[in-house]
Amino acid sequence: MHKDLPAGLSNHLFTNTGNSSFTEFLGSFAPQLLPVRDDRLATPVGDQVPHATTIVAASFAGGVVMAGDRRSTSGNIIAQRDIEKVFRTDDYSCMGIAGTASTGIEMARLYRVELEHYEKLEGRTLSVAGKANRLAAMIRGNLAMAMQGLVVVPLFAAYDPDRDAGRIFGYDVAGGPYEKERYDAIGSGSIFAKGALKKLYREGASADDTVTMLIQALYDAADDDSATGGPDVTRKIWPVVSVIDADGFRRLGDDEVAGVVQRMLDERMISPDGPIAPLR
Repeated sequence: MHKDLPAGLSNHLFTNTGNSSFTEFLGSFAPQLLPVRDDRLATPVGDQVPHATTIVAASFAGGVVMAGDRRSTSGNIIAQRDIEKVFRTDDYSCMGIAGTASTGIEMARLYRVELEHYEKLEGRTLSVAGKANRLAAMIRGNLAMAMQGLVVVPLFAAYDPDRDAGRIFGYDVAGGPYEKERYDAIGSGSIFAKGALKKLYREGASADDTVTMLIQALYDAADDDSATGGPDVTRKIWPVVSVIDADGFRRLGDDEVAGVVQRMLDERMISPDGPIAPLR
């Protein structure tokens, strides 16, 4: 038993919670293990902690790809060059985080346990819409902290077996889930990434082409947004790229991503602004 749990809790309580929500169960018996949500904070602290930036996602024929840059910033300072922002949440879904890095990472870990807890208790997985709504509830739970500047706005992507397709959900700070068609981006560089995706997205593209498209979009975001990190060739720090399809979640290895990045950089030496969309 965890050393922080109240003494005397029997195994019966843990196997018969009566609630398929792990977050609510933990809040009942050991609220100190949940992320701190203190309404008494007097002053905004958002600018004092590292922030994660740009995440992009796009669907392809039979699945979805999510990618994120690796930079976190604290004001005008680079806080970390190799932060992880895209997380596997179960075998067929993932989430990317933008906003307060520490809170977002904690939320991603707790959300993964939330989905595992539901599956073990109910004997089945949530639907894609159900997963999106569970994450929305967690974001709403962070609203008090968001008002103090500790904002986390994730991007959620999943493979839906009922549709044999990838689905993407964006959120607002109050947790409202909004399904996105084709592609979406969040974070400080999202406006530039979306501009690139608008020109590059193609219906029915392959997974490989979609990976290349997202890396191009991240590069364009880094080109115009100082908080977004481009690929760091000298330090061998590459974007995190995850593919989800009928075979499940797969994170691309660094060597695979490095190959895509190098081909893109070779092309950018000839055309620095990247691919040009046809006019017709």
